[in-house]
Amino acid sequence: MLPIKNLKIRIALMSALLVLTACGGPEVASGIYDPFETANRRTHEVNRTLDRVLLRPSSGAYGKILPEPVRNGVGNFSSNLSMPSMVLNDLLQFKLGDAIHNTARFVVNTTLGVGGVFDVATKGGIASRDSDFGETLHVWGFKEGAFVELPILGPSTTRDTIGGIANFLLDPIGQIVAPKNRVAVTAVSAASSLGDRYRFTDTIDSILYESADSYAQARLFYLENRRFQLGIDAGEDDGLYDLYDEAYE
Repeated sequence: MLPIKNLKIRIALMSALLVLTACGGPEVASGIYDPFETANRRTHEVNRTLDRVLLRPSSGAYGKILPEPVRNGVGNFSSNLSMPSMVLNDLLQFKLGDAIHNTARFVVNTTLGVGGVFDVATKGGIASRDSDFGETLHVWGFKEGAFVELPILGPSTTRDTIGGIANFLLDPIGQIVAPKNRVAVTAVSAASSLGDRYRFTDTIDSILYESADSYAQARLFYLENRRFQLGIDAGEDDGLYDLYDEAYE
């Protein structure tokens, strides 16, 4: 467990972050609020360069060297490590049913799935009910805020950026894993990300390298998909749909 002093520091940081999120600009249920566009575009170009010279070739090599069952196992293991964080967010959102469901999934995959390498739970009808702290902030009424492009991490909003920091600070797995093993956990997460980059190569390449304005396209892709996930303006006539559906087909 974390020392009390470190825990207090994390709680203080979280309190400050929540205040900043509450002041994160107007709620934008539709349309785009991008007051940092000039800086965002510069970051986007850096990210695109990193993808072209590092991530894209690395993911290609990763996908060609490792057979699909191995890549799936790495992805499953990484996903299983994130499940306790999802359970925590389910509880913070007062979704007791989802918390029980995701807990059952974690237990089944950790035991029968050999630490989560095999996704036994999904085959048994216990699919993941995804959640994160950005969604928790949304449920609590915090504003979406401005669109931001983060170095390496890519598109986000001020609310989801704060949520990502909160996920890192409050992740139950991160608090119980010994420091010497955290490098291994980070490596698994990085490998899983390379697997995702390889899996969605066509979709990502079409956005970054085939569109007339890759920044605007990536921004639209992120915002529409994120709002769909959160159920914002998800009526029949708002034109929102899950953009990742095309990637999975």
